[in-house]
Amino acid sequence: MSKYFKPSLLFFFLFLISLTSFGQVVSPPKWNIQLANPDLKVGGEAEIVLKASIPRNWYIYSNDFDENAGPVLTSLSLEGSKGISATEKLKPINPKKKFDEVWEADITYFSIAAEFRQKISITEPNVEIKGTVEYQMCSDVTGQCILYEEDFTIKATAQGSSNLTPTPTESAADNSNLEKSEADSSVSAIEPVQEKAEVSDGSQERSFVDLEDEGSKGGLLGFMFVAFLAGLAALLTPCVFPMIPMTVTFFTGRSKSRISGIRNAGIYGLSIIAIYTIAGTAVAAVQGPEFANWLSTHWLPNVFFFLIFIFFAFAFLGMFEITLPSSFVNKIDAKADKGGMAGIFFMAFTLVLVSFSCTGPIVGSILIKAAGGDFITPIAGMFAFSLAFAIPFTLFAVFPEWLNSLPKSGGWLNSVKVVLGFLELALAFKFLSVADQVYHWGLLDRDIYITIWIVIFFLLGLYLLGKIRTKHDSPMDFIGVPRLMLAIATFVFVVYLIPGLWGAPLKALSGYLPPMATHDFNVMESRAGAITKDNQLGENPKYADFLHFPHGIQGYFDYKQALAAAQKQGKPLFIDFTGHGCVNCREMEARVWSDPQVLQRLKEDFVMVALYIDERYELPEAEWYVSDYDGKEKKTIGKQNADFQITKFNNNAQPYYVILDHNEELLVKPKAYDTNVLNFVSFLEEAKAEFGRR
Repeated sequence: MSKYFKPSLLFFFLFLISLTSFGQVVSPPKWNIQLANPDLKVGGEAEIVLKASIPRNWYIYSNDFDENAGPVLTSLSLEGSKGISATEKLKPINPKKKFDEVWEADITYFSIAAEFRQKISITEPNVEIKGTVEYQMCSDVTGQCILYEEDFTIKATAQGSSNLTPTPTESAADNSNLEKSEADSSVSAIEPVQEKAEVSDGSQERSFVDLEDEGSKGGLLGFMFVAFLAGLAALLTPCVFPMIPMTVTFFTGRSKSRISGIRNAGIYGLSIIAIYTIAGTAVAAVQGPEFANWLSTHWLPNVFFFLIFIFFAFAFLGMFEITLPSSFVNKIDAKADKGGMAGIFFMAFTLVLVSFSCTGPIVGSILIKAAGGDFITPIAGMFAFSLAFAIPFTLFAVFPEWLNSLPKSGGWLNSVKVVLGFLELALAFKFLSVADQVYHWGLLDRDIYITIWIVIFFLLGLYLLGKIRTKHDSPMDFIGVPRLMLAIATFVFVVYLIPGLWGAPLKALSGYLPPMATHDFNVMESRAGAITKDNQLGENPKYADFLHFPHGIQGYFDYKQALAAAQKQGKPLFIDFTGHGCVNCREMEARVWSDPQVLQRLKEDFVMVALYIDERYELPEAEWYVSDYDGKEKKTIGKQNADFQITKFNNNAQPYYVILDHNEELLVKPKAYDTNVLNFVSFLEEAKAEFGRR
């Protein structure tokens, strides 16, 4: 108990401290920004020196570590400057480096003092440097993180004159005037957007963000929590439950004292965790953005996972039994009988092997879900899964007398097995659906997919009520209350699915269903996923025969064509970086885009373009090019769209929403996944207002 009580108590006091600290405005660092040498020459180079004095117990993040780690990297925008151009990226000077346990990544940072330098080239005699430094300041003492912007202006005359008139740096007075990026991505990297709240001290407005970023820490912790629950669920599988008596038998009488018993049990639990986590490490070692995209969208792995899930579903439903080769298991078990630490380790290995026929699909789901191109996620997921899996066995190893209180193995375990079979059968079609959407096979339209699920879960409800039985089920004279409640919940889910056959959005399942554009029978709205004829351009949108928008939105699927339409129609351009296999994209479309406030604005106030990053349609050879980013040839629509997102906006995650004016400049900061409708409406309204001012 003390293991968890002390951290919880510490967290509680830190939470109280943070609450009191939110009641006052935290002073930002003091910046000193000037040219290193005021003697400028046209055609020559100069350097902007940015120094900050950081308040005690606070630090700011640098910009020379992985931007996907979580924190906001310090960035410099020189939008609006005259007579200069940036020649290199903003360079930090001697930042500190550490492994951050919150972000679970190596990060660089500054405490007490910070220094950055930006090299520029002088292009005109009259120089006016307008810059905005955006950075995140955090404190481990209060638990706060605050996002600041520091504006500055420096005027000077080139051709050797030292007529330098620096303007004191000042903080942004209006947070609604969001940073705009240079067309050249080397000037200022566009960071993923975090939601901001305003704090005012009466004279200046500042913004802060919580350290709990949904796309980074919150996402990882949420994923670990789901993986932990999956580990608990795996304990109920029929392959795992019989291993408890084996564990108790192995450890009974093995230890000479309580201390040695606890030590042996700890080694046993850690061995289970290590064996499972190694699998996650192996996956993480070979992962990268290209591999993750291939794994999640290519037909080969998705069809393979579909067949694997079908295989396990048939086995769980009683069609056949899954057993490992007895000779292999016996050899491992013989190692466990030798005793010592090696014996304990091999006992753990035996548990993993014997139970894998039931835990395999769950482990596979975790590794598939973790395929996001980062190193930490699969390791963290497997650690959380194995932790939940190992805790009960460790406790039984310490307290073998608990075995007497467990329910005996019997018919209820087979019922668990059959229920898992139905669930495996339903989840299998998700993988087939992804491949179907990416390659446009037309096998699993939305209404067919929903129909399959309705049938599967209806049969599951009948099974729970005892109306159908498998060959290994025992006769039931009555139904227990828990089983009845589970049957009721299953039938409620079936009733919820039925309106989806006629076009109901089914928002709770939006991330797992095919997009609305694939629905063949939609009585709630006309199926108009793309423009059939653009009256103003007099041409059909490219790729509209196999790419679609949801909710009857009319739009384009080629950036250049959409930009030309926006310029002709006098509207801002809304870019939707999306993907066929993007769960959060579907969720945003179902939960946010479907809202009348959002849908009306998207249809009437913007020219829409959807850029699918996983579309595998191969373009004509004349349109291929080699990327300056990674030196690889981009042949498909998806590869070119992904390269455009990375090189233009320094981001590779979806969904990602960007709104541009006719000069291809940002109107507002891009927006990522956010299911708050009001936030999205505000995002659209700010873009419209800024577009009207230009």
